[in-house]
Amino acid sequence: MSGDSHIHPDFRHILGLSQRDRIAFMDQPRWIGYQTANMIMDTMRGFMDKPARPRMPNLLIVGEPNNGKTTIVRRFAELHGQGFVNDDAEPVKPVILTEAPPSADEKGLYVALLERFWAPYRATDPLPKLRYQVIHQLRTCHTRLLIIDEFHSLLTGSAIKQREVMNAIKFLCNELMIPIVGVGTREAVRVLHTDPQHASRFDVASVPLWELNKNFQRLLLWFERVLPLKDESTLHQPELAAALHAICAGNLGDLHRLLVECATEAINTGKERIDKEIVEGKAWMRPTKGIREIVG
Repeated sequence: MSGDSHIHPDFRHILGLSQRDRIAFMDQPRWIGYQTANMIMDTMRGFMDKPARPRMPNLLIVGEPNNGKTTIVRRFAELHGQGFVNDDAEPVKPVILTEAPPSADEKGLYVALLERFWAPYRATDPLPKLRYQVIHQLRTCHTRLLIIDEFHSLLTGSAIKQREVMNAIKFLCNELMIPIVGVGTREAVRVLHTDPQHASRFDVASVPLWELNKNFQRLLLWFERVLPLKDESTLHQPELAAALHAICAGNLGDLHRLLVECATEAINTGKERIDKEIVEGKAWMRPTKGIREIVG
């Protein structure tokens, strides 16, 4: 099927660009508002609207690597975390998104947070000084939600170090009375189990792998709407959907990379549509325990 009705109206003009520009277009970040992502974002938005109290709700978002967790929180920060100056000429940073230190380290956590404020600090300063500098920055900037990505990194280190950094997170939550959101692999749940008090403070939201069902087919329909191919591929049809799912194993990031590779080949060869032959030719992209192996 030719024409451009299969492409979203906002992107139909891309079909008139060169092959190189169309391929470059596919590498641009693009948001997919699927059900689980919207539910998690609604939960975080609800956290920001809650009145301050000593024990604020917290959330741990877990899922397989490359399955969209970081994309969700970055999108949330983009929509709700942009800094501004309020009517009292005070700087406001509603959402702070940082990354956990590579290992369980309280000082590393404070340094990562101070970096998000572009605040001057000395990494050699004693812990109490860095701790209260972080508190001052979060309080002065009226931060309402703190997001810590790569939360599972806090498993790296001794049990004492893990306990120290988790106690630091609990202290920040109590002192500032703001919700905290952790983001990581499923191993991150083990961080909470280091202390029953930590586990009781966090709800866990899972970003599951996609099953081969109608939701996955709808996802493929959305992808087809933004792939700049001149002919319709009907990715959502059962045979093609099953072939794509067999390679990406339901991982959203792997699916995106697979479709970009397939669409790139369709553009370069002049085929202008993704068919089963192109998909099966990308079997080498099948992940094996998180590692992509070339298969014969």
